[in-house]
Amino acid sequence: VQLVESGGGLVQAGGSLRLSCAVSGRPSSTYIMGWFRQAPGKDREFVSAIRWSGDNPAYASSVKGRFTISKDYAKNTVYLQMNGLKPEDTAAYYCAVRTVDRATFDYWGQGTQVTVSS
Repeated sequence: VQLVESGGGLVQAGGSLRLSCAVSGRPSSTYIMGWFRQAPGKDREFVSAIRWSGDNPAYASSVKGRFTISKDYAKNTVYLQMNGLKPEDTAAYYCAVRTVDRATFDYWGQGTQVTVSS
């Protein structure tokens, strides 16, 4: 599985960005797609996740109500719409995949940088 993120950039506080994660091949119905982020000097943290086949998205409390995860089956792409961005959202954002029978995300993209200025 190959994942390619895009859409990062520099934005002012209160602004919006949409991250994309293109998934190679044909995503399996057993996939769970996740977004994580890592700020300098901090541990990687969970942001959001959704099952490729189905709904029930999950969000970290810090982004709930501001970020929305979605999928485009025709493009084999997962999106993370980020609204109301804050300086503390500044981080490298990573897309990841795991299967429903695994506890860990096994496949990761290269990351895309999001920088929010105050």
